[in-house]
Amino acid sequence: MTDFFGRIALLFSLAPVLRGFVAMIISGACFPLCGVMVLRLNLIPLRYMLMHGVILGGALSLALNLPLVPLTIFVNLLMVLGIVFLGKNQAFGFGYTSAAGMILSMAFASIIMHVKNVPAKDSLSLLWGSPFALKLYDVILLLAISVLLLLYVVFNFHNILALFFNNEISRSLGINVKLHYTFMVMLIALVVSVAMKLLGAFLIDSLLILPVLCASRINLRRFCGIKNLFLISSILGLLFSLGGYVIAVICNLPPAATISVVAGCIFIIFSGVLK
Repeated sequence: MTDFFGRIALLFSLAPVLRGFVAMIISGACFPLCGVMVLRLNLIPLRYMLMHGVILGGALSLALNLPLVPLTIFVNLLMVLGIVFLGKNQAFGFGYTSAAGMILSMAFASIIMHVKNVPAKDSLSLLWGSPFALKLYDVILLLAISVLLLLYVVFNFHNILALFFNNEISRSLGINVKLHYTFMVMLIALVVSVAMKLLGAFLIDSLLILPVLCASRINLRRFCGIKNLFLISSILGLLFSLGGYVIAVICNLPPAATISVVAGCIFIIFSGVLK
């Protein structure tokens, strides 16, 4: 037993493992806050568009030899601003414009890869980011985005609550609905852009969506209110990320896939028990 815990302590003393552990604490606790926005604002199609936008940014980065993360962030923010403008007369959710954006981003990525001879596997490798590959500046970037997300939720909670409830009532209360909605969509774009590059596509849904779905089951049965949904989603996201990461390190498994399996299994259990 002593040897077992000694081995674990030795593994977590390694810089790549330790950086990944810190990144999992940050993203597990904060990214589900973004997931609440995605689900409550019906932005699932937008999430898919943003994931394809990261692939377009990756193709551009490889073709032009430019830094990957800033370029993918720029591409996704540009796409978000475009669909906000094009969808200004639509109901919130942007299903049609998000679908168009997803198709166009993959089409442009394919053309760029063909014209510039960029191997498709290099762009698609963005789907398989690993916490073990993170550098110190990557962890700092995750921390900065998470702090921005947390501060926005804390200081604008009542505005967010009103926006989740009803847009017309929000306007009657003097809330700038368009501004807050656009800012939330841009936050989602920022989180997806960075998380997909640094952590991989697996962890986007595992830490954005599944904790919120599980929290919704608990919230409906025992608690009420958006505040509890944010809180429980954050706690579950932290537990999913830490539990899956520790199992991955001990068993020498891919962290993203392991965390996804843990989150998925717990969601299935919640779906069966909390019907």
